[in-house]
Amino acid sequence: MDLQIALLLGQDGITNGAIYALLSLALVLVFAVTRVIFIPQGEFVAFGALTLASFQAGKTPGTLWLLIGAGVLVALVDISLALRSGMARKIPRIVGWNLVYPAAAAAVVFLLKPNELPLLAQVVLVLALVVPLGPMLYRLAFQPLAEASVLVLLIVSVAVHLALVGLGLLFFGAEGSRTPAFSDASFDWGVMTVTGQTLWVVGASLLLIVVLAVFFERTIYGKALRATAMNRTGARLMGISTVMAGKLSFLLAALIGAFSGVLIAPITTVYYDTGFLIGLKGFVGAIVGGLASYPIAAAGAILVGLLESFSSFWASAFKEVIVFTLIIPVLVWRSLTTHHVEEDE
Repeated sequence: MDLQIALLLGQDGITNGAIYALLSLALVLVFAVTRVIFIPQGEFVAFGALTLASFQAGKTPGTLWLLIGAGVLVALVDISLALRSGMARKIPRIVGWNLVYPAAAAAVVFLLKPNELPLLAQVVLVLALVVPLGPMLYRLAFQPLAEASVLVLLIVSVAVHLALVGLGLLFFGAEGSRTPAFSDASFDWGVMTVTGQTLWVVGASLLLIVVLAVFFERTIYGKALRATAMNRTGARLMGISTVMAGKLSFLLAALIGAFSGVLIAPITTVYYDTGFLIGLKGFVGAIVGGLASYPIAAAGAILVGLLESFSSFWASAFKEVIVFTLIIPVLVWRSLTTHHVEEDE
C-alpha cells in the first residue's frame, strides 16, 4: 500500500464514518430518552434513499402509502382514547397531524411531479414523507410499552424492524437503486483527489451535527430532551412530558436516518434491506460510546468507517467480520470498568 492508496481509503472511511456518526447519535439519543435500542434506524436510511430514487424515476414512492396508513392507525387510536377520556378538544389536532397532513403530502406528490423539481425540493419532499413516520412508529409500537423492560422494548424493536423490511420489499421491490451525484466536481489536493460528493456528505453531516448541538443547547425542547435523558422521573416531576420527549426523539432519529439515506444514495446502491447493515455499523459506534456519550459515539463511528475502508483493502471478504468484532473488546473493557447497575436505578 502506497500513500495515495492510503489517502483514498482514508477518504472513503471518513465519508462512510460521517454517515455512521449520524446514525450513532440518533441511536444514543433514542436509547437515552426512551430506553429503546432502535434497530429500525437503518430502515429510515433505506426509505430516504429509495424514496428519492423513486421521485427521480417518476414513480410514486411506497412511503407515501405507509405515511397515510400509519396516520390512519394513529388517528383511530388517539381519537378513541380522547373520546373515552373526555378530551374531545384534542380531536382536531389529531385529525390535522395524522389525516390532513398525509393527505396534503399526497396532493403535493401527485400535483407537482417531483421528478421535474430541483434536487433541494425533492430532498425536502423526501423528508416530509419519511420523517413523520418516526413519531407515528413510536405512538403505535413503543408508547404503549414505555414502562416495559429494556428486553421487552428490544423484542418489539426487532419486530418493527422485520415489519419495515417486509414493507420495504413490498413498496420498492428487490432491485437496488442509486441516484445521480449531487456534484460532479473534483479537487486535487497534492496526491489526493477529493470528489464533490465526498464534500457534500461530510459537510452536510457536520452541518446537521452542529444544528443538533444548537438544538440541544439553545431550545426548550432540546433541553427537555436532555433532562429526560438524564432522569426520566425527575423530568416528569418537573412537568416534562415523557410522551412528548419520546415522540421528539423518534422524530429526530427519523430525520437523521432519512437525511443519511439521501446522502448515501449517490455513492452506493441501496436495496430494501441495505439499511439494516448500515444501522448496525452505526450501532457499533454507539456501543463504543456506551449508548450514552455523543462525542465518543461519533468518534467510534468514524473509527468504524476507517476500519471498514482499510479492511476492505487488506481482507475484503472479512471486512464485515472485522468491523463487528470491534464490539467485543469494547464490551469486555466496559464490563471490567463499569459496576453493575439495576435497571430501576
